[in-house]
Amino acid sequence: MTETLDTAVDFRATMGRLVTGVSVITTCSGSTPIGMTASAVAALSLAPLQLIVCIGNHLYTRTAIAEHGRFAVNVLGEDSELLARNFAVSKPDKFAGVETIDDYGVPVLKDAIAAVVCDVAEALPGGDHTIFVGDVLFCAHRVDSRPLVHFAGGFGALRASQ
Repeated sequence: MTETLDTAVDFRATMGRLVTGVSVITTCSGSTPIGMTASAVAALSLAPLQLIVCIGNHLYTRTAIAEHGRFAVNVLGEDSELLARNFAVSKPDKFAGVETIDDYGVPVLKDAIAAVVCDVAEALPGGDHTIFVGDVLFCAHRVDSRPLVHFAGGFGALRASQ
């Protein structure tokens, strides 16, 4: 193992060795849907039901979540790399051609294998990110599905159990 931790680049590369699930965080700015690909998502509490998402302070999605007060975490399936890449770039209409369910005040991606809709309970400082604590309003998942994963800057799938 190479032991370096001199720069932010080293830290990012080191943390890239942590396999994470891939989600698209969605919200609204007025009536406009907003979204971004994220891997900094985690369950926080069962009582009350809460999760956290960490969003870069420079991102418009962070401002939109803070203003709207609600967001959704859309967990992507193993066949959703194009969807992940679509929401990972800055472009005018990330939602073009993307089917959503709009029953919860924020767009929920129809192709997600799991979704959690939250109201913002707290917004905490976290260096160059904001840590949003979300109170869970709704959650659902597909039983027979497998996640898209992120590792060392690339996307992949879990190997089937034998």
